[in-house]
Amino acid sequence: MSDTLERHEFGAEVGRLLDLVVHALYSDREIFLRELVANAADAMDRRRFEALTQAVSAPSPDATITISPDKAARTLTVADAGIGMTKAELAQNLGTIARSGTRAFSQSLGDGKAEDKPSLIGQFGVGFYSAFMVADRVTVTSRRAGADEAWTWASDGQGSYTLEAATRDEPGTDIVLHLKEDADEYLESYRLDHVVRKWADHITVPVAIVSEGKTETANQGTALWRKSKSEVTKEQYTEFYRHVGMNFDEPWATLHWRAEGALEFSALLFIPGMKPFQAVEGERASKLRLHVRRMFITDEAELLPTWLRFVQGVVDTEDLPLNVSREMLQATPVLTKIRRAVTGRVLSELTTRAKDAEGYQPFWENFGPVLKEGIYEDYERRAEIAPLLRFRSSAVDGWTSLPDYVLRMKDGQEAIYYLVADDADALASSPQLEGFRARGVEVLLLSDHVDAFWPEQLGRFEEKPLRSVTQGGLDLSKIAAGEENGEAPASVDALIAALKTALAKDVADVRTTDRLVESAVVLSASGGGPDLQMQRLLRRAGRGSGGLPILEINPRHPLIVSLGAKAAAGEDVAEAASTLVDLARIQDGDTPRDPVAFARKVAAALGARA
Repeated sequence: MSDTLERHEFGAEVGRLLDLVVHALYSDREIFLRELVANAADAMDRRRFEALTQAVSAPSPDATITISPDKAARTLTVADAGIGMTKAELAQNLGTIARSGTRAFSQSLGDGKAEDKPSLIGQFGVGFYSAFMVADRVTVTSRRAGADEAWTWASDGQGSYTLEAATRDEPGTDIVLHLKEDADEYLESYRLDHVVRKWADHITVPVAIVSEGKTETANQGTALWRKSKSEVTKEQYTEFYRHVGMNFDEPWATLHWRAEGALEFSALLFIPGMKPFQAVEGERASKLRLHVRRMFITDEAELLPTWLRFVQGVVDTEDLPLNVSREMLQATPVLTKIRRAVTGRVLSELTTRAKDAEGYQPFWENFGPVLKEGIYEDYERRAEIAPLLRFRSSAVDGWTSLPDYVLRMKDGQEAIYYLVADDADALASSPQLEGFRARGVEVLLLSDHVDAFWPEQLGRFEEKPLRSVTQGGLDLSKIAAGEENGEAPASVDALIAALKTALAKDVADVRTTDRLVESAVVLSASGGGPDLQMQRLLRRAGRGSGGLPILEINPRHPLIVSLGAKAAAGEDVAEAASTLVDLARIQDGDTPRDPVAFARKVAAALGARA
């Protein structure tokens, strides 16, 4: 044992603190390598900065952070050419848990201009101890730039550490991890390469991995989002888009900007040109990547709301306070402001691009259903989202918008009408539209899964209420019909009375309607309850029916006239009443209440006519 060997106690409750770091602070063991690389990058930046202001030599231009696994010795070494540490700094920075040399250095710079300061990552002083998640012993040999002597700090993380004089040819630090038995994966170069590319791909200091005598760079070292737009080519944008999102197409939109002022961050976002292989309808969380000073922190910061989860890319900030693990973000006003700013920027881009109907169409067909969720979920943004929505319509070909619909509204029309169903192809031929077509009233045709929910949340657009055409109580009398159909026969009153009796358990009411032209019957929902599509969803989910429907009859239809005559003559129309309800259900894309019984009725009717 060397005469210079000194034993010291850690300056804190080490047993508890190291146990906390190893078992509770970090959820992923591979984080240790990110922390050590971050510390090495800070040391390199500090040395370059001090070389400008003090009598300290700068590292060579090709200096790297080198990661060297040694399977025979079962060690992993992380070496840098950074500022290094003196004996006293080793004791202060590594011998006192939660003391950060980086933080102390930053504080010593005072309130100087941001551009005059180095960009440093570490600040909490506990990242180094994450090494004990994979190592049962750690040695640190360091030589301070400007000094001739080197020292080795060593510890097994059990409550003490040693300091011993050492030698190192150049300034910098070597951290040697003696790996635990269950950490063999970190002796494999491919595993180390994966970790570096995941967490430190864009830091400016090159990171190299030594494998079988060869040294290969593991990180890109370039953060496109930190450059000005004029410095980045379209090809570079596309390459990064494909890298960050695992895509194969071209981005539909590229958003690259830097926010400056009270809140500073850089962002490079992409809206894909095609749907991802994994449907965004199934994945509910935004996976936008959060970086702090180029170092990847998490893709679970929810930087965008779920209804913009199709957006991909990176947000990088120097202002965001993080907790000690950098894995769980504090609920700070800064993060809230970043979310608000990024969301507003994406909406602004969509608003601009929506003015080009042809160019906007691919986006809408890919991600329209997801964007609609914003109407349902985001009260604050509804007014901004609504003009971005597009719809099929009973009156025009292709896609249309709410503003365009309002411009086409008929004289006397008080509401924006829509029809929701599962089958987009069947919507246009629905009998629910007959009365509206007869009056030249446009109806929006909705068939996405979210369409049963958002219209009620939006409520109104440009002071016009949104109304489902299947909602009972619609009054079209103020809108002139194309043709007058004459008076309804008097026998209809007898039929209505008979139908109400026969269908007392099946419908809430039976009444005539002026919104049918060619069909005999149609179902509608009661005025205060959910529309028919919502009722169907409630039944499928096993949450009841949402109330009984209303059976509306066309008093001028030959079938209704015939049944009315029978009812007026005292004949039983109960079986016909049941069939009318099933016909109305089928017309709306639903199934008969008893498909087998209905099939038998149809077969019997066909047989009687044969």
